[in-house]
Amino acid sequence: MYRHLEGRLVQQIREFLQRSYGLDLPKIVVEQPPRIELGEYALPFAFELAKKLRKPPRKIAEEIVAGVGPIEGFEKLELAGAGYINAQVKREWLAAALAADEKPRADVPAGKVLVEHSSINPNKAAHIGHLRNAILGDTFVRLLHFAGREVDVQNYIDNTGVQVADVIVGFLHLEKKSRAKIEELTRQPRFDYYCWDLYAQVSRWYDQDKQNRDARHQVLQALEEGGNETAAMADLISIAVLRRHLETMDRLDIEYDFLPRESEILHLHFWDAAFGKLKDAGVLSFETEGKNKGCWVMRRGKTATTENGEIAEEDQKVIVRSNGTVGYVGKDIAYHLWKFGLLGRDFGYRKFYRYPNQHDCWISTTNGEPDHPHFGDVAEICNVIDARQAEAQNTVVEALRGLGYNEQADHYTHFSYEMVALTPRCAADLGYQLSDEDKTRCYIEVSGRKGFGVKADDLIDSLIASAKKEVDLRHPQLSEAERMTIATQIAVGALRYFMLKFTKPSVIAFDFKDALSFEGETGPYAQYAVVRASNIFRKGGLDPDVFCRNVANHVSTDGLAKYLNGADGNEIWELWLASAKTSYVIDQCIATTEPAYLAKHVFQLAQLFNAFYHRHPILAEPDEGRKKFLLTTVAVVRRELIRTLAVMGITVPSAM
Repeated sequence: MYRHLEGRLVQQIREFLQRSYGLDLPKIVVEQPPRIELGEYALPFAFELAKKLRKPPRKIAEEIVAGVGPIEGFEKLELAGAGYINAQVKREWLAAALAADEKPRADVPAGKVLVEHSSINPNKAAHIGHLRNAILGDTFVRLLHFAGREVDVQNYIDNTGVQVADVIVGFLHLEKKSRAKIEELTRQPRFDYYCWDLYAQVSRWYDQDKQNRDARHQVLQALEEGGNETAAMADLISIAVLRRHLETMDRLDIEYDFLPRESEILHLHFWDAAFGKLKDAGVLSFETEGKNKGCWVMRRGKTATTENGEIAEEDQKVIVRSNGTVGYVGKDIAYHLWKFGLLGRDFGYRKFYRYPNQHDCWISTTNGEPDHPHFGDVAEICNVIDARQAEAQNTVVEALRGLGYNEQADHYTHFSYEMVALTPRCAADLGYQLSDEDKTRCYIEVSGRKGFGVKADDLIDSLIASAKKEVDLRHPQLSEAERMTIATQIAVGALRYFMLKFTKPSVIAFDFKDALSFEGETGPYAQYAVVRASNIFRKGGLDPDVFCRNVANHVSTDGLAKYLNGADGNEIWELWLASAKTSYVIDQCIATTEPAYLAKHVFQLAQLFNAFYHRHPILAEPDEGRKKFLLTTVAVVRRELIRTLAVMGITVPSAM
């Protein structure tokens, strides 16, 4: 409703400007006043109009305040400073709408959004860095769902790349294992852990003798050709590891709809179709001389000129190598043409994984099942990929533009983020030996190739174990199963919140103690605010869910006006106003692809509620009317906290 009121205010102002000055102002900036008593919205646009109208900003603001007329839901407009306009809402009007959980109809863009996230190489266990990707991606999917968008969630599986090839090299050359023996190993509970260690061993083997890397090239060629024993091994290994990845992410309530595999992009000749389009459009050219002789390249940027007036060599991106193999970016271009429905080809599909809620995840294949959901052919794409892949992502966009698909390129978003590291304390807690220099660093970088890092399942297990100790101390009367459920909800909430509270360009230094703290900007702090709110109702002999389901029935509009207006109501009104901003903040998160704003909103709402809780002895309030108003306030905040935490993928335990 807060967002809806802002839209109504802007529309009235825009109509007044057109009517009075003949001006069309497509973008009207709306800010927030520095203090709650000044109003809920501040408009500085009079400063922008001063030159056009040749009037002082304050004079323009005066004319607007005097002439715009009444606006439904608003108490008044006021002139402020040298030309600001402050808008004050009718508090009881907005509060009544919020209590009733009114949701004005919003314009939802047409078409599906495809969100691709995780995209973990299926060669070893998922690690802490993958968790940031998956949590960011899953939260963005939840944000879009909240906003009413239709979303396809995809997890791209590079099962023919270097990382998978290296594990095969390990099985063939270091462990001398047959396909039958590998198949036996895949049935182990944590086969992905076995591959983690083997992958690090292969890296050390390559370092021992450069010629050892020839084995990688042979395996890669066999994978690209397909239909051979090496390709069969790759399929066996990658499928087993992929299942483990899905199980790991399922622990965090992260689901996927479709798993497109690189092997099908090759074997269903997606690249061949894309290659023809790129050549015909002149996006690719064949090099007959120079360092890229024999390659198909994509020229990027403008041609440079040297001081002598000679044409310098253009920036070139190799798409097809001189040996005929296609680079990662080439396959990615073909894949994104499919995503937008521009390739003229499709995958085969088969069911691969069923979640506890009976949702099916599909995987690509050459010959699939006839009845399957429709994937691809989307209106927008959002790729959650770390910042190191910015160049590759830009190349795909340039290829789309080169093919004339400018609208699609405009709706292609690289959801970029930075890496996850460990604090020295966290690394030590996990058993890693640190040098004296390591102990003084802000963070310790992880490396899967070196075998140094935190496996995702180990991290989740450790967080649950730490939370369980605290829950055991606080609630010994609960059953073991109940305490484990609560500990798991706290641990998952702590992890997800920690990964979301940092803005995407920030390097995260993960720390157990910081993440699990019940104080400060953490998941447990926000969860505890909800538990505290629920306990207020229970102590008063009320069922919190029943009371909160019918919030609007417990207080009248007149009652809301009585307790929210005036100086005495400012503090509680600030809490109500923050509660009204859920949709507003979610829109902001989507527009900026920045979920950290939602984490900040949750923390601030929990902070305001805790301050309210300590100032007002709700159950001891002697005035029955005021007591109902205070309980209504608790109910509204509780509902909005539960709602916003759910968008972050965080559930609230029954006790803390």
